[in-house]
Amino acid sequence: NNENVSIAAANAITILNSANVNMHHKNWNKIKFLITNFTNANLDHVRFYQTCLNEVNFTNASMNNIYFGEYAYLEGHSDVVRGTQFSPDGTKIASYSDDATIRIWDISSRKQLHILEGYSNKINAVRFSRDGQQIQLLEGHSYFVDSVTFSSDDSKIASGSWDKTIRIWDVSSGKQIQLLEGHSDRVKYVQFSPDDSKIVSCAKDKCIRIWDLSSGTQLLLLEGHQRGVTGVQFICNGSKIISYSKDSTARIWDALSGQQIQLLEHMGYINGVQVSPDGSKALSYSDDRTVRIWDLLSGKQLQILEDSSAVETARFSFDNSRVASGSINGTIRLWDVSSGKQIQVLEGHSKHVTSVEFFPKESKIISCSYDRTIRIWDISLERKIQLAEEYIDVITTVAFSPDGSKIVSGSKDKTARLWEIQSGRQIQIFEGHSDCINGVIFSPDGSKIVSYSYDITIRIWDVLTGKQLQLLEGHSERVKRIQFSSDSFTLVSCSFDKTIRIWNVSSGRQIQLLDGHSDIVTEVQFLSDERKIISCSYDRTIRLWDALSGKQIQIFEGHTNFVRGIHLSPDNSKFVSYSWDNTIRIWDISSGKQIFLFEGNEDVTEVRFSPDSTTIASCSKDKTIRLWNALTGKQIQILKGHSNAILGIIFSLNGSKIISYSEDKSIRIWDVSSGKQIQILEAHNEHINAVHLSSDGSRLVSCSDDKTIRLWGCDNGKIVDVTEDSVVDYIWKVGSQSGLSMKDSIWKNTKGLEDQQKLLVKQRGGTF
Repeated sequence: NNENVSIAAANAITILNSANVNMHHKNWNKIKFLITNFTNANLDHVRFYQTCLNEVNFTNASMNNIYFGEYAYLEGHSDVVRGTQFSPDGTKIASYSDDATIRIWDISSRKQLHILEGYSNKINAVRFSRDGQQIQLLEGHSYFVDSVTFSSDDSKIASGSWDKTIRIWDVSSGKQIQLLEGHSDRVKYVQFSPDDSKIVSCAKDKCIRIWDLSSGTQLLLLEGHQRGVTGVQFICNGSKIISYSKDSTARIWDALSGQQIQLLEHMGYINGVQVSPDGSKALSYSDDRTVRIWDLLSGKQLQILEDSSAVETARFSFDNSRVASGSINGTIRLWDVSSGKQIQVLEGHSKHVTSVEFFPKESKIISCSYDRTIRIWDISLERKIQLAEEYIDVITTVAFSPDGSKIVSGSKDKTARLWEIQSGRQIQIFEGHSDCINGVIFSPDGSKIVSYSYDITIRIWDVLTGKQLQLLEGHSERVKRIQFSSDSFTLVSCSFDKTIRIWNVSSGRQIQLLDGHSDIVTEVQFLSDERKIISCSYDRTIRLWDALSGKQIQIFEGHTNFVRGIHLSPDNSKFVSYSWDNTIRIWDISSGKQIFLFEGNEDVTEVRFSPDSTTIASCSKDKTIRLWNALTGKQIQILKGHSNAILGIIFSLNGSKIISYSEDKSIRIWDVSSGKQIQILEAHNEHINAVHLSSDGSRLVSCSDDKTIRLWGCDNGKIVDVTEDSVVDYIWKVGSQSGLSMKDSIWKNTKGLEDQQKLLVKQRGGTF
């Protein structure tokens, strides 16, 4: 994690290679090589699993039997890949996508054999017949078809549709032989019983229905779910049924009586359920970031596997010993079923993972994603490749200490960490939260850190000892924002629970509850006299409160949609608000009147006053920054350069510069007077979550979904004094951009690489 150590290691490798020291049979899994020179090296049998090879020179290197741990991904789909399925003989893969195509791939060569076109909309499901042949086009549904399945003898197909019907088709003739009507909303899933005598279906109408296949009559109606049922299947040789729903539960039913036997609960939407190949267990995966393993006989929860993001997909291995899961943060995790421990993290997808499957006869996993790729991973070394160090997850927030000597960060790994500015060394780790941390701040005196989390708590920590001083509990939903008073004695918080709370820092006691907003409170700030507090809410209002009595002083009304945020002018005479009604408004605090209204500002993500209160800057998902004269209400400048949504902006201390960060993975520095972009900082390879400027303007810190924190500096002084000729770069980086990477690596005249390995190198940014 130390950049200097990585550079030293790269230099050492380069020197050893120059001295003709043999490099073959080395295990360099997860090692970072920065600008290493492997020219003429013998790298036979070397392992480069999940290794950073950016800018490495492999010219004339020998690479017989080299191991990367993954394979060239299958390219072809032009939109989100929804899923894959193996053919019954295990020699082919079918993939289906929002691009309205199905593609058939040969597993051994990984080449595309066929592209099946003809659909006019995205494809929701694909199934191979037992003989692996395509036979018929079945037409009859009047709306989207969400589910399709073969009977066990391949003679019939059942389909369920948004037209609220289930249809049974004869495969040989392609004719519809049954129409099953009864559901009052879209049908989400259908399945044949093991003996093909019945059909089970579920729908958005909260109901599960069992049908007699020969007569088409409904046998049972299973009710109990509180929201739409998204999946259902027969288990235990057809004697039971398992279902799952948006009500955060899975339920097991008796298929003969229709009685509910077991209730399996999550804390969020359940995205899917799978029964283990031996039929003894089931797994369920959810937006609550967990995979849960259940005993089907008793309904007892056997394991809870905790991810850092919503889990979109999960599967048992064929021997029941492992589970693979894929989440919305693009990672795939491999778990041991008996212990519940994480074995491996596979990184490479850049967007949501939509499906994972184990290969039937090989130690491989296939996955697909919103990034439009299908990837194959080798998991044969999973037992040897344990996580060598604690897995550092996505960094959600970062801030400088008041004296600029330290940085605090918060992460999806449920920890806050303290870093030394000079070296990038971790000083403290603050552990106690049970969920992702979404905010951290220093107290104005620098002695304490406060963190708040999805676990609904606020925690106060001692900077020197790392010990938790106070646990602030009271909010009933997620905390949205916190702020210290200038004397560090008091803390104010706002929440999704529609309340604002004031806390005594030393005792941890709640002093006031400000109750008046009727929807989520999105922002709260002390005014400079600290006797008043200002807040805004999704209830479309901004409110001014007396901090001592807790009473509302003033209500500012005018916005016609959710108020996303507010910012006080430095002199506290005015504030600016921005809303989903596409307006920015300036208000006078003393009179309560609206001074200016700026219209036509779609998807504004942040608004800031300049230090002298004369200028307002706004940034937006439209990729622009706009500057407004706060005295006249006129637009001054539009700053263009970002290629994606801008997430936040900061004024420099003297107001001459603006710093912005964006979903385009860049940070940009702008000159306010000319509107020109003077620097672009590019190093993060994922979405930037936060940027903070040190109190003296000399340094900038950023954090990202790429799991790194970077400290930035300028070669000729402070960040805020940069010009177009200055060199701005990161001084150090902590965290690890995991996954196999080869950007700008050179592979000229390398020997021993297989064709598929060459393709993998090209896909990852290497050149031959």
